[in-house]
Amino acid sequence: MSENIKNDVDGDGRFVANPTAGNWERETLEKLVFATIKERRAARRWSIFFRLAFLTVVVVGLWTYFDLSFGSDDENLGRHTALIEINGEIEAEGSGAADNVIPSLNKAFADAGSAAVVLRIDSPGGSPVQAGIIVDEIRRLKRGYPDKPLYVVVDEICASGGYYIAAAADRIYVNKASIVGSVGVLMDSFGFTGTMEKLGVERRLLTAGANKGFLDPFSPQSDKHRAHAQEMLNEIHQQFITVVRAGRGARLKETPDMFSGLYWTGAKAVDMGLADGYGTVDTVARDIVKAEDIVDYTAHEGLPERVLKKFGASVGEGAMKAMSRTTLPKLN
Repeated sequence: MSENIKNDVDGDGRFVANPTAGNWERETLEKLVFATIKERRAARRWSIFFRLAFLTVVVVGLWTYFDLSFGSDDENLGRHTALIEINGEIEAEGSGAADNVIPSLNKAFADAGSAAVVLRIDSPGGSPVQAGIIVDEIRRLKRGYPDKPLYVVVDEICASGGYYIAAAADRIYVNKASIVGSVGVLMDSFGFTGTMEKLGVERRLLTAGANKGFLDPFSPQSDKHRAHAQEMLNEIHQQFITVVRAGRGARLKETPDMFSGLYWTGAKAVDMGLADGYGTVDTVARDIVKAEDIVDYTAHEGLPERVLKKFGASVGEGAMKAMSRTTLPKLN
């Protein structure tokens, strides 16, 4: 008989309690219980994680679906006023980019239910290239849809590249305090040559091509480069003036300052023929278009882009692009 069993039997052959007997059974049972609890907790955590992940995928999918499908050609919207918004600078990205504005224009003009297209512009200007591409597309669409007018409504400001686009519209409506005009072109940069000399810094620029260092901010600006840059600006300026004259026609009351780069209040712009009257998107839709239902055709950013921008993922890239664009001509 084992020692444990012997210790559990008294002299009369009766079993008695042994305080040390069965400890290993309790310890084993406790370990099993704790292991089971931990396993269940881990399983519960993973279950919650997968449920949240699934929910996130569903939300993103639905959001993307509605972003992409809103205003689709298959949707019968009835008679309405089509709205497209341009906010901020006219550049290769954002609401003022040709890649975003042109698809919206095409969709708005092509929709049988849209009685007119309204561009709401709040922009200080920007790239003459992007503005020019948008203007060319507006002209093409107006030829293809001669019975569908395009109106511009100005919010705070419609200057330079913003007005470049607005000039292609059938009519321009402003607030009396809006800022309008600035028909001019600029090319800005910095010169650090004097500072570098004071600090004893030498600029070592090697180029293949006599003019490859054109407008390098760390090198002296030559008369030849200055004249060449001015010639480019004058050419782009003339393109701008041509667009304004073609769009506004006999409504313009030209003065020596009209194309000098100055800007005016909305009230003065109406007097000068740069704008046609006062109005908002709502009043234009109601009183001019006679279609109070307004449908937004603006190409909005999707959820991924908004999230990335919120957390600053594109800050570095944007800074580098901004630096590389400092010497490009601007309608600003």
